[in-house]
Amino acid sequence: MTAANRIATDPSADHWARLRAATPARVGLQRCGNGLATAELLAFQLAHAHARDAVHGAVDFEALAAALQPTHTVLHVQSAAADRPTYLRRPDLGRRLDAASRVRLSARQDTEPYDVAFVICDGLSAAAINDHAVATLQATWARLAGWKIAPVVLAAQARVALGDEVCVLLNARMAVVLIGERPGLTVANSLGIYLTWTPRPGHRDADRNCISNIHADGISYQHAAEKLVWLMSMAQHLQITGVGLKEDAGTQLVMNK
Repeated sequence: MTAANRIATDPSADHWARLRAATPARVGLQRCGNGLATAELLAFQLAHAHARDAVHGAVDFEALAAALQPTHTVLHVQSAAADRPTYLRRPDLGRRLDAASRVRLSARQDTEPYDVAFVICDGLSAAAINDHAVATLQATWARLAGWKIAPVVLAAQARVALGDEVCVLLNARMAVVLIGERPGLTVANSLGIYLTWTPRPGHRDADRNCISNIHADGISYQHAAEKLVWLMSMAQHLQITGVGLKEDAGTQLVMNK
């Protein structure tokens, strides 16, 4: 009998072990009769609870500001969504600033354009921002010598497109939005980055580049920073982002204009 046949006929063999080793997804879950085993069910419920907490949690913007202010000016803004329930029901309001925030940003506009504005949005995972935003920014800024960087904007109840309006008011040529990604049942604190050249309200997602899955088991801060700075440099050179600025599947990066 071959080794494969022995495995196939051995009732105690774990036929899913190789797949489990290659992915954090739930593969070949243990069952008890027609239902999941208790341990598997409890693990699923815990992951669901983490995802709900990430969506409904609050970013500690004061701690973020304290961590960033030694090297960068920080501005606080609020979207037109006044609270979390409104934000979740009305995505459109999360894409616009409220009136007070517009006044605050307009007062900080520079006559000479900034090269880039970094906007930290809570998005759909407060945990992602609390856990990863500062380290990702620090790794990025270490590679941006000579860039004129606008004050860092901390945006509550905000979605990606809010960065477009922020950059118009600050007079910045490029938006880099760090946002908490929609949590799943594997990772609840994944950070995403969206890059937009000449951001303006009304831009489509096709006009942006995205780096996603920044977390402990995903893309590292250093790798994310390297990719982001390369994309920023190419965007500045080619004056384009989105579908016109492409990254190949390998290490080579290809630009189309």
